[in-house]
Amino acid sequence: MSKPTLYLLDAFALIYRSYFAFINNPRINSNGLDTSAIFGFTTTLLEILEKKNPSHIAIVYDTSAPTVRHIEYDLYKAQREETPEGIKVAFPYIRKMAEAFNIPFLGVDGYEADDVIGTLAKQAEKEGYEVFMMTPDKDFGQLVSENIFMYRPGRSGNPAEVWGIEEIKAKFDIDNVDQVVDYLGMMGDAVDNIPGIPGVGAKTASKLLKQFGSMEAMYEKAEEIKGKLGEKIRDNKEQALLSKKLARIIIDVPIQFEESSFKKDPADVEKIQELFKELEFRALSRRVLGTDATADAPQGDVKIKAKDTGGQMDMFAAPSVEGEEQTSSSSYQNLANSEHLYQLVQHPKERQLLLENLLKQRSVCFDTETTSLDVQKAELVGLAFSYKPGIAYYVHLPQGEEKTILEEFRPFFEHPEIEKIGQNLKYDLSVLHQYEMPVNGPLFDTMLAHYLINPDMRHNMDIMAETYLNYQPQSIEELIGKKGKNQKTMREVDPTLAAEYAGEDADITLRLAQVFKEKLADSSAAKVLAEIETPLVKVLAKMEMEGINLDRGALSRLSAELAEDIANLDREIHELSGNPDFNIASPRQLGEVLFGEMELIAKPKKTKSGQYATGEDVLQDLAKDHEIIQKILDYRQMVKLKSTYVDALPDMVSDVTGRIHSSFNQAVAATGRLSSNNPNLQNIPIRTKRGQEVRKAFIPRDAKHVILAADYSQIELRLIAQLSQEKTMMEAFINGEDIHAATAAKVFGLPLDEVSREMRSNAKTVNFGIIYGVSAYGLSQQTSLSRGEASDIIKSYFKTYPGIRDYIEAQKELAREQGFVETMLGRRRYLKDINSRNAVVRGHAERNAVNAPIQGSAADIIKIAMINIDQALAPFKTKMLLQVHDELVFDAPKEELEEVTALIVDKMQTAVKTEVPLLVESGYGANWLEAH
Repeated sequence: MSKPTLYLLDAFALIYRSYFAFINNPRINSNGLDTSAIFGFTTTLLEILEKKNPSHIAIVYDTSAPTVRHIEYDLYKAQREETPEGIKVAFPYIRKMAEAFNIPFLGVDGYEADDVIGTLAKQAEKEGYEVFMMTPDKDFGQLVSENIFMYRPGRSGNPAEVWGIEEIKAKFDIDNVDQVVDYLGMMGDAVDNIPGIPGVGAKTASKLLKQFGSMEAMYEKAEEIKGKLGEKIRDNKEQALLSKKLARIIIDVPIQFEESSFKKDPADVEKIQELFKELEFRALSRRVLGTDATADAPQGDVKIKAKDTGGQMDMFAAPSVEGEEQTSSSSYQNLANSEHLYQLVQHPKERQLLLENLLKQRSVCFDTETTSLDVQKAELVGLAFSYKPGIAYYVHLPQGEEKTILEEFRPFFEHPEIEKIGQNLKYDLSVLHQYEMPVNGPLFDTMLAHYLINPDMRHNMDIMAETYLNYQPQSIEELIGKKGKNQKTMREVDPTLAAEYAGEDADITLRLAQVFKEKLADSSAAKVLAEIETPLVKVLAKMEMEGINLDRGALSRLSAELAEDIANLDREIHELSGNPDFNIASPRQLGEVLFGEMELIAKPKKTKSGQYATGEDVLQDLAKDHEIIQKILDYRQMVKLKSTYVDALPDMVSDVTGRIHSSFNQAVAATGRLSSNNPNLQNIPIRTKRGQEVRKAFIPRDAKHVILAADYSQIELRLIAQLSQEKTMMEAFINGEDIHAATAAKVFGLPLDEVSREMRSNAKTVNFGIIYGVSAYGLSQQTSLSRGEASDIIKSYFKTYPGIRDYIEAQKELAREQGFVETMLGRRRYLKDINSRNAVVRGHAERNAVNAPIQGSAADIIKIAMINIDQALAPFKTKMLLQVHDELVFDAPKEELEEVTALIVDKMQTAVKTEVPLLVESGYGANWLEAH
């Protein structure tokens, strides 16, 4: 008979892990609530409940009361930042989640969660349980035994890990589990401010324990330890023993493991339903409850297998037996419970009648159904139209008749006055273009409208329908199956079923448009939508369809050169380290070599898992002082360049056109800047020689054409001068001065002709760094300046340009008052953390308050320029191909070059009226690199 199992979840460790997993792309619901930590924690909880089905379970948290360790050592955890707002907000919801799942939620004043878990684990083990401590915290390794295990949740696509005795011994490289606490005490813990022994890292701690067995035994023979290490160990005996005491988990906390209290009971469906609905956890609701997202609690029409649960539902009971019905009533509307009329249109007379009705409308929503999301390969299968809520029409396009039937609707698509509504219209317009069908008249894209209304939310139709219409659309997977080799295309779907699906899409998009138009009324976002984002749709569609030519031979040669460079760096790094066997690509092994063996710095940073931190930010700080570090950074950059671009780009060439067709995304970056994918052009490194050579592979269509590039010069600096109305800087730009040299002259108090190259370089770093909140430390790391010198330069900078200092403070204050900032043209950036009590989180929001109007205005300006250039290029053969950062790239016939260059530069420089002139630099060549 198998043993009963007890799972103990370390609440805050898992909450923090979940919060930071989403830190770059937080989950925000329609009420502005950051649900990242709650979602991540709930997903982790479900992993255990569904996969492990424990007999007993509890969630353990840290209370706010001081612990015995704080009494023992008043600096314990003293360096920890205040808890981020997103975690503070999450905690009450996670407590409610535990209640809804009927799971004990435990905390004991005076003790940490580690101690409570340790105590319960040891008690349960004596009662014959197998115990799994669910936590990413390495400290729990000291508790592992024959029946107690660490369960480390999976992340980044990797599976969960269960650590028993052998895994602990291997991970810490020790002889027995009892040595874990010695190991932790020797190393210390920067997160908890446990000092440890200076200079002792993971490898040294392991070596000492293999030699002596324990910390106490080491100190009995401390005189035998030679060199600097011996000195450090002897000089820090009291600190080391204290560190071991602080690291030891207490296992006699006043709490009792009572089997009946920890037994996993059925979940309370109504409470889960209520929580999931408030948090907008749609996918989790379907997964847990088997109903639509955030539906009302199932009532009489839901039949549960097996036992009577007293009004509660056993989510993880076996599936219902044959013959038992499983239906649900839902608070959401859907195809099954809402009145609608979605008509399949197949005959010529029906199509004619539909066209006549379409031409009578002022506004119509349309949607295309195709065989592929790849525009180059997509074949039209059908067209859906809706102009009245609840009613839609689906025109089936049999294979071989697409063009003929589509042609019947040309009067509608070309009508100059009928508004065309859609969701992600760029795709639909591109597909229709492949069939030589233009789309004229006003456009309204619900995806873009919502992007401007609530930039931090997701903008897909299903999410928006559930949020704003209380409606759950049919999933495409219900028609064509899940992604994979067996997935069908819409061509294989019965037209009757396709009519319901496509009609619903058009109908729901029409209704969303009505909601968003009301929300946009009289707002600055309406102007941004009408004058920038909507006109840009057709411009981007043209660029994507045009694509750009690629020189595969150049990339093949570059790949071979990079392979050689990487091999040479690999050899040099191993030689400099004195260790020929470690894997440079392994952060753990690299950290052990740099900070354990080579001891490059006295107090290296560590990650939460206890290994040495070797991220780029850490290594950049050390690069100036250690040759090996710069070589490691170069190695990483070349490996990434080779795998992400040089070797990957040839595979992105379209089989249909023989060209690269990058996708430009309007509704992603909160600043308003465009992003791109397949490939991501913005991330091609251009500061290194090798990175620049990737651009050499982007070439014109033939020898009669050239690549033309036009780039805004210092646009963000010019905009900060404009927005701040800093007179001194404005004058420098108006007079055409070298702004960096002019800044250096004023900051250092020198005549312009006495400014050295180094002074100008430092001034340039300050100029660009100020809008991103550069500190004296940050400036010193980017230059050869000391921290004191950097501090003096920043102070002198603000004395020289007081208007910029005033602008920065005014923007922060404005953001605190209204919760958002705006660009010159009215694009808003919402800053939910601007009043956070956590200094790090608040500081990030404050930096955004300063730079979002600058970056966003630059984004708006280049978008306006693109729209104007597209119109101006109509009589020419020159094509706009790419937009990257502040640069536009064109494919131009040589005979048009002079004329279109002047036209493009003019349209870019006059995109908006500013007192500070916008300057554009242009160039051309046989490839993108030559043109730049």
